[in-house]
Amino acid sequence: MGEKVVGGPFALSDRQHYRGKLRQCLTGLARLLEEERFDRPKNLMGLEIELNLAGTDGTPRMMNAQVLERIASRDFQTELAMFNLEINIAPHRLGGRVFDRLAEELRTSLAYAHRKAKEVDAGIVMIGILPTLEQSDLVSSNLSDVDRYTLLNDQIVAARGEDFALDIDGVERLTCTSKSIAPEAACTSVQLHLQVTPGRFADVWNAAQAVAAPQVAVGANSPFLFGHELWSESRPPLFQQSTDTRPPELQAQGVRPRTWFGEQWISSAYDLFEENLRFFPPLLPICDEEDPLGVLDAGGIPKLAELVLHNGTVYRWNRPVYGVADGVPHLRVENRVLPAGPTVTDVIANAAFYYGLVRALAEEARPVWARLPFASAAANFDAACRHGIDARLEWPRRGRYGGTHEVEAVALVRDELLPLAAAGLDAWGVEPADRDLYLGVIEERCRLRVNGASWQAATFHRALEKGLGRDDALAATTRRYGELMHLGEPVHTWPVGLPEPVSLRREARGETWGVRRA
Repeated sequence: MGEKVVGGPFALSDRQHYRGKLRQCLTGLARLLEEERFDRPKNLMGLEIELNLAGTDGTPRMMNAQVLERIASRDFQTELAMFNLEINIAPHRLGGRVFDRLAEELRTSLAYAHRKAKEVDAGIVMIGILPTLEQSDLVSSNLSDVDRYTLLNDQIVAARGEDFALDIDGVERLTCTSKSIAPEAACTSVQLHLQVTPGRFADVWNAAQAVAAPQVAVGANSPFLFGHELWSESRPPLFQQSTDTRPPELQAQGVRPRTWFGEQWISSAYDLFEENLRFFPPLLPICDEEDPLGVLDAGGIPKLAELVLHNGTVYRWNRPVYGVADGVPHLRVENRVLPAGPTVTDVIANAAFYYGLVRALAEEARPVWARLPFASAAANFDAACRHGIDARLEWPRRGRYGGTHEVEAVALVRDELLPLAAAGLDAWGVEPADRDLYLGVIEERCRLRVNGASWQAATFHRALEKGLGRDDALAATTRRYGELMHLGEPVHTWPVGLPEPVSLRREARGETWGVRRA
């Protein structure tokens, strides 16, 4: 959905025409795959991070347009709501000291953006869900002033035909309704891209699906929403429910949600694009003038614009991406499971773990997806989101006897997956210093059983024990998180609690605060 979208309202014939163009695009994709027209291996990875804007009191600031004007960099873009930004890092070749270079680029860019945001009394917070968000913040009037967001909201609301129901039962239970998709803006994530050849795509995607649960278990960072403590990683249920075009009757019939883990291992990238057409009605039936099959017949490379746009409205946790660069088509796997933050070091550690692990698993002689039922991978993802660092996962048993067994996520990561990730990074040609530094962060999280979610929850409860009310405890936790995030040491080293003066009383939202020492 990063492309400029302008359109609507749509006539009945628009959807029929669009559906026809989608079928042409899918035929075009099949021909490109059959004719082996795709780019050669380049070992390219990319990184996007969604960010929050918050004031010194920890509450959200609805001013991304003002902040972006000051940042004045193409690397930063709007996101769904006015308190969101996104940073896009240019593609890098996997190898050498790539992760140290990425970390330095991110630190420099985020520090610059934070300075610019402070000029308008805001700041950058890199976190899965901002704990101080209130339901009144997530309304359609706070969506970014961008055509594609307004249009997408209107089409999803129209498709649903009634209010969106949020019901997340975790440590506490949250139930509420929304008249728009604005609650989805609470979810700020990291997206990891990996360009792959068509021949390797299915193995990489299957591997990414299998490791989504371990990724979330060690990287969870979203335990709070609207004053409630929910799942360790509350983004997936929130995202699914806040974009759900299905009324209860269609849910009861088993109609698939647009935010989707999937239902089977694949043998080709084509499988995923074909599923998107078969299962999901178009939301944005905007047609390009290109004749994709005519372009192919003439020896050219089609943009497949309708297929790309439709793909952007199906929210898979590992999404296939078709793109054209310098006149050559390519495929990417976009990994979307991770929350933003807590620090640049943590983000890069998560990336190193992912890129190493999918390389190793995709090249195994007996791949994990041949030994693990897909339903178990989906159940693992759910368990990791709910329980985070304390999750227990089903995984193939090592040894000749086969089968699966239940294992603690931290034990699985420490004993089996980290060595695989190290081997995968070696295969990419990553320098040992980078490999050991960033995988060492994951190892320490497992040893200490600490991630962003567990730190937030522990600090929040410590604040309650000190006598703060819930709102003040969440605000104080957010402020302390922001301080430690900008200091930059990885989250497993953060002290729990609030050593600084903390607020006790909020006179008015974003206004006067009383203080008391914790």
